[in-house]
Amino acid sequence: MKFGIVIFPSKALQDRANNLRKRYDPHYALIPPHITLKSAFEAPEEEIESIVNQLHSIAFQVQPFTLKVEKVSSFSPVNNVIYLKVEKKPELEALNEHLYNGYFKQAREYAFVPHITIGQKMSDAEHADVLGHLKMMDFQYEQPIDRFHLLYQLDNGAWTVYETFHLGKE
Repeated sequence: MKFGIVIFPSKALQDRANNLRKRYDPHYALIPPHITLKSAFEAPEEEIESIVNQLHSIAFQVQPFTLKVEKVSSFSPVNNVIYLKVEKKPELEALNEHLYNGYFKQAREYAFVPHITIGQKMSDAEHADVLGHLKMMDFQYEQPIDRFHLLYQLDNGAWTVYETFHLGKE
């Protein structure tokens, strides 16, 4: 089974991101706007209870925090992904670090850059044009974060919540 671990921003921020994603992100219909804490990983269904227990333990160790979206940015030239940049907070970095160590030990493909993808899989010319346009828009946003989610992938490629974990609580 394929799993992922994410934070979903508020509906207001999701709506704003989705207004852009429906034009620029081919994964728009598969998953709501999110911050990836741990990229997709495979695990047998028999391990789900252990995974859930570990995630409860991690959630208990990290306190709620304020999510801040600062601006639009891009991973270019590595790839043509446009995203809303999320400010790195110690709690956010701690969550990510816990999810790549101990029980969840896994090599990282990329350094952790907290973000909400709003566009991807564009040609170089389209990427440059869209990024230039979006950088002129104001995306200052703040909200409290008190939970993260374990997702699993359905047969049609869409992602859905398996369980939610509240920060600072057992």
